[in-house]
Amino acid sequence: MHIRVLLFGATAQIVGEGKVDLQSEAPASVGEVLERLSADHPSLRSYRLLSAVNQEYVGKKHILEAGDELAIFTAVSGG
Repeated sequence: MHIRVLLFGATAQIVGEGKVDLQSEAPASVGEVLERLSADHPSLRSYRLLSAVNQEYVGKKHILEAGDELAIFTAVSGG
């Protein structure tokens, strides 16, 4: 299964690019993809990460389907 992961802000800086293509043999959850990226880039663990699939916010338990586009970004606050 092919999953395109888009990275924004600090996540892109840590990974070193704004887009990563991943392959998974079985359906994967957003949380599993986050764990996989965090294993390769441990600095990601220090951020509160948010995710969206196909431009809709989702939680870590959301199951990805082939061809999904997963966006990962840090929570931002401001006023």
